[in-house]
Amino acid sequence: MTGNPRNLVDEYEINPFTMIILPEDYGSKIYSRIIELEEEYVSPFRPIDLIKKSCSYFGSSYEGRKEGTKQLTGITHKTPIIIDPISSIYFMPTSSPTKPDCIWVSHEHVLFHKKVDSQSTQVTFRNKKTIVLPVSHHSFENQLLRTSMLRTKFMQRMKETERKALYLLHGPKFSEVQGYSHINLVSESYKD
Repeated sequence: MTGNPRNLVDEYEINPFTMIILPEDYGSKIYSRIIELEEEYVSPFRPIDLIKKSCSYFGSSYEGRKEGTKQLTGITHKTPIIIDPISSIYFMPTSSPTKPDCIWVSHEHVLFHKKVDSQSTQVTFRNKKTIVLPVSHHSFENQLLRTSMLRTKFMQRMKETERKALYLLHGPKFSEVQGYSHINLVSESYKD
């Protein structure tokens, strides 16, 4: 184990500062090395356990988050998930989450990535820290794109819901203010 033993934590919830969660062998067990913007921790739980626990902490199950991603995007394998929609915490797995070598990366913190070789990608995070991950550049880029699609679809859904709520609250006045005058035209034409 390479982490500092004084940074061993029993409890950990993923937060806006969490950049990456890596599996780390510790004897016959798999621990997690958690790298934040300015801190690094080691947890005696596997990365998938931290992901599941954090989903629960923010009010949903991991399975529920996976199902939500499937409903929004159609993605069913190596599913990126929303840990917390309020804080916009989106994480993506580098391989199947059932595999012990699966690394979880925060989409928000990835600044740049480049190919090292056929099975390695160097990732630069927003704090300029770099790390080489044992995942092909193509696979890493594909996961970034899938997570971007999840973010976009989720934001579209939220904006659509907000527009509907504002229209219900304010009626036609809202549509004129927001430039939705076509809504008034449609409703006017039904009065005849």
